[in-house]
Amino acid sequence: MSYVIGIDLGTSAVKALLLDRNGTVAAEASRDYKLYHEHSGWSEQEPEDWVTGTIGALRELVEQSGVPADAIEGISFSGQMHGLVLLNAAGEPVRRAILWNDTRTTAECREIEALVGQERLLTVTRNPALEGFTLPKILWVRKHEAEVFAQAVSFLLPKDYVRYRLTGALHMDYSDAAGTLLLDVANKCWSSEVLEAVGLPASFAPPLVESHELTGTLLPEQAQAAGLSASTKVFAGGADNACGAIGSGILQEGLTMCSIGTSGVILSYEKDSGNDFRGKVHFFNHGKADAFYAMGVTLAAGYSLSWFKNTFAKGESFNELLDGIGSVKPGANGLLFTPYLVGERTPHADSVIRGSFIGIDGSHERIHFARAVMEGITFSLNESVDLFRQAGKTVDTIISIGGGAQNPVWLQMQADIFNADVVSLENEQGPGLGAAMLAAFGCGWFESLEACAELFVKRASVYRPDPAAVDAYAGLFRIYQKVYSQTRSLNEGLQAYRN
Repeated sequence: MSYVIGIDLGTSAVKALLLDRNGTVAAEASRDYKLYHEHSGWSEQEPEDWVTGTIGALRELVEQSGVPADAIEGISFSGQMHGLVLLNAAGEPVRRAILWNDTRTTAECREIEALVGQERLLTVTRNPALEGFTLPKILWVRKHEAEVFAQAVSFLLPKDYVRYRLTGALHMDYSDAAGTLLLDVANKCWSSEVLEAVGLPASFAPPLVESHELTGTLLPEQAQAAGLSASTKVFAGGADNACGAIGSGILQEGLTMCSIGTSGVILSYEKDSGNDFRGKVHFFNHGKADAFYAMGVTLAAGYSLSWFKNTFAKGESFNELLDGIGSVKPGANGLLFTPYLVGERTPHADSVIRGSFIGIDGSHERIHFARAVMEGITFSLNESVDLFRQAGKTVDTIISIGGGAQNPVWLQMQADIFNADVVSLENEQGPGLGAAMLAAFGCGWFESLEACAELFVKRASVYRPDPAAVDAYAGLFRIYQKVYSQTRSLNEGLQAYRN
C-alpha cells in the first residue's frame, strides 16, 4: 500500500495526516507552537517553530503508523494565509513572521490605496487593501524597521517557508499568492504594476507554481530527522481555505463551504475569473488549477465561542457549556450577539468595531448567551451567503466543516439561518485532507482532483431547513444587520480606552 501526507500549518498548531490510496487516515499527529502578542493588535510567530513542529509531527506520524518510509510517496501542505516571512540573501528569516490576524497596518493599507489606486487594486488583485494581507506587512517593516528590511531580499508565506526548509527550494503557489495583494489573480502572475507602485523589485517575489506541482524532494538531513525517505516527493500545496475547499469536495459550480474554526469562512467555487464582486468578498485562485473561489470571512467565529467558554465557563467542556442548547428557541429569547471581538472582515472591513450583546434582560441565563453567540457567528457568516445570492449565485447546498460541524444543533442552526441544505462529512479533516489530496493527485494516483474527491470525501448527514425556524431567523437577521451601523461610532469612541 502507498501513502501520502497532508500537512496543515495552522495558527496555533501544525497537524499531519497519513492517508492510504483509499483515503483512509492511517495516523495523525500534531504539535503546538507559541504565539507572540507583544503589543495590542500584533500577532507573530517564530518561523523555525513551524519547522521544528512539522518535523516532530512527521516523525511521530511515521513511528505511530509503522508504515515503511519508502511506502510514503508524497507530501503536500495547507497553510495559514497572508503571514509574512522576510528572508535575507542566505535564505534566513530577518525577523519573526507577522501573521494574518495582525492588525497594525491600517496606515499601510491607506498608503497602498494611494499608490496603486483603490479601483486599480480591485481590478488587478481582486481584493481591497486590508490589514490581514501580506503587502501591508511588508510596507510596515520597511517603514518601521528599516535596518531589518534592508537585509530582506525576498518573502515567503508560512507553509512555503516550511516547504523551503524541507526541500531547499523557494516557491509559492497561486492560491496563497492571491492573498498577498501582489498577484494579478486573473492572469496568474505577479503584478509588475503593483510591485512598481509600492517600490518593490520583481526579484522580491518568489517563483509561482500550481498547488499540485512537484517542488522537489526532501533534503537528506530533514528526511532523516522526520523518519522519511529522501526520495519523498514534495508538492506545493495551497492556502488553508483553498485546501479546505478541496478537502470538502468544493470542485465545481454550485457548491459552497462553511468552515468554522478560529475564524469563519463562506467559500463558493468559481470556474473562471468572470464574476466581479468589487471587493465586497474576497476573490482568490483555487488550489485546483485555473479555478477560483469567492470567500467571505468572519474574523472571530469559533474564537467567539471559545472566548465565551473561557470567560464564563472556565474549566468546563464545550459539551457541558452547550448542554440543553437545542431547547432554546431561535432568537435566544430576544438576545443578539455580534462576533466582532477582534474587528470584522465581511462585509465590514473594520479593525475598530467590537462585539455586542443586544437585548439583555433579567430572564436571560447562561444558556441563552451561549445560544446567542452561536447564532451571532452564523448570522455573520450569513452576510456572505446573502452577498453571494445578491450577486446571482445559487446557494442551496453548503458543506460544513470545522468546529461548527461537530455539534448537531449548530448544523441545524446553519441550515435554518442559511436557508440551505447543510451537509456534514465523515471523518472530516478539512485543509489537511485537501493537502493530502493534492499530494495524491500530484503522485498520479488520480486523473483529477474530482476523481480523488469521489473516493476521499465522504458525506455523512444532511440537515434541511425547518420552515418555521427559517422565518424566525430571517427577521432576526435583518435586526442583526443593523447592529454594526448603530454601534460603529460608539466603538470608535471607546478605542482610546483600549489597552
